[in-house]
Parts: sequence; structure tokens; C-alpha cells
Amino acid sequence: MRVRIVVFDGMDDLDVVGPYSVLGMAGRAGLGVSVGLTALGGRPHATTVGGLPLPAGPWAPQDADVLIVPGGGYASGAAPGVRAEIADGRLPGALAAAVRPDLVLASVCTGALLLAAAGLVTGRPCTTHHRAVGDLVAAGGRHVEARVVDDGDLVTSGGVTSGLDLALWLVERFRGADAAGVVQRAMEYERREPLWLVEPAGTTK
Repeated sequence: MRVRIVVFDGMDDLDVVGPYSVLGMAGRAGLGVSVGLTALGGRPHATTVGGLPLPAGPWAPQDADVLIVPGGGYASGAAPGVRAEIADGRLPGALAAAVRPDLVLASVCTGALLLAAAGLVTGRPCTTHHRAVGDLVAAGGRHVEARVVDDGDLVTSGGVTSGLDLALWLVERFRGADAAGVVQRAMEYERREPLWLVEPAGTTK
């Protein structure tokens, strides 16, 4: 499983670092997971809302199985952040262009609003930070009250810390429950529920 986390100025620290820690640990445990950071426009790094500079690799969604989009600054209207990226339009456009049959697009917190701006949540079950639910619904998403919502090639998660649960679910989905359990025990983290999962036949559990 090749995962790339999208970085941009004003993203929330934990939206990025949380999933990166989980997926990095899965890789070091020999579970067949790789994770890296990617930024649009050849930027060598991006800075979180907390001032943490993070190095970024080139924009290459074609080399990923999963692309994770963090949130940041949306509820407060802070700039830079999600609202600025939506207004700029380039990142939503790049996310829309990245869609292909074997790519899973995922989001943490208000990263779902970037996916919405890309036209990728219309009519689909999804979730986001509780303060942004109204905007997600207004953008066409079908909000589900769950920690992680898996709708096949679209996987969204709730508020900031839900990125940990998102990443653990991705490890389980791609590498199995035992693999996710290895990482969870190593991190001494108790996963939070609920998980909303669409089944191939259209049922959920």
C-alpha cells in the first residue's frame, strides 16, 4: 500500500502527523506500507498551522494507492489553510484530475471540504469535523455520523484525532486486521468507533 499525504500551508499538524505516524510504523513493521508527503506545484515544503515545516515530495498521485488530504484552519477561517486552498482552486482541481479506478481518496477533518470543492463527495456518504458538517452537506455530501466513513474509493474521517483511526482502518483494509492490531498495540492507542463501511452489495455495517 503506497500512501501519499497532501501537504499545504496552514494544514493542521495532527491531521498530517497522526496518519503519518501510524502508516510509518506499519512500514517499519514490515507490513508492506509506504508513506510520504506530496505537495502541488513543486513546493519543497509546507508549514502547518502550528509552524511545523514539513518536506514535500513532487505531486505524483499516479504513484499512490491512497491519497490522504488533511484539513486545517477551516472552522476559524484562518489563512492560509483549507479555505485559502479552495479559493485558489489549484489543489481541488488537481485532486479531481487525480481520480482513477484504483486510487482511494481519503481525508482527515476538514480535508473533506477540499474533496467537496473537487466535486468528489456529491451524493456520497462522508464525514468531517463537526463544525464543518453544514458546509459539507451544502456542498453535496451525505453526512454520516461516524468516526470513519468508508465508501470504497472515498474514505473520510471526523475531527483532528480521527486521522489515527483513519490510518489504522486503511492498514486493516489493505493489510488485514492482524496488521492493524500490530500497529495499534505498538502505539498503545485504542481505536475509536464507529466505522461506517459500505459493502459491495450496498449494505453497511
